[in-house]
Amino acid sequence: MNPTSTQQRQPSTGPLRRPIDGRILGGVASGLARHFALDVAYIRIAFVALCLLGGAGVPLYLAAWIFIPAQGSGISLADDAASHVGRRLSRLAPAAAA
Repeated sequence: MNPTSTQQRQPSTGPLRRPIDGRILGGVASGLARHFALDVAYIRIAFVALCLLGGAGVPLYLAAWIFIPAQGSGISLADDAASHVGRRLSRLAPAAAA
C-alpha cells in the first residue's frame, strides 16, 4: 500500500458548519462528517437508524439544522430568528410604555 495514495481524514479544527456543497437535505450530515473526519454515509446511516429505532433521528436532525450555522454564515437559523424577534419586540416596547 502506497502511503501517498491514501488520504487520512483529519478532524476539523474550525467550527462546525453545514457545507453548501455535498448536501442532500440541510447539510447536517455533511457538516458532521467533515467536522469529525468521518464518511458521510456513516452519519446518514446513524440518522436513519435513529429514526427507525424510536424516532429520535428526525428531531435531532432538525435541531442540528437549526443550531448549526451554514458555511459562509456566522449565525445559525436560531440566532437569526432570535435577533429578528428581539428587534421586533424592541420596536413594540416603546409603544407599549406610552
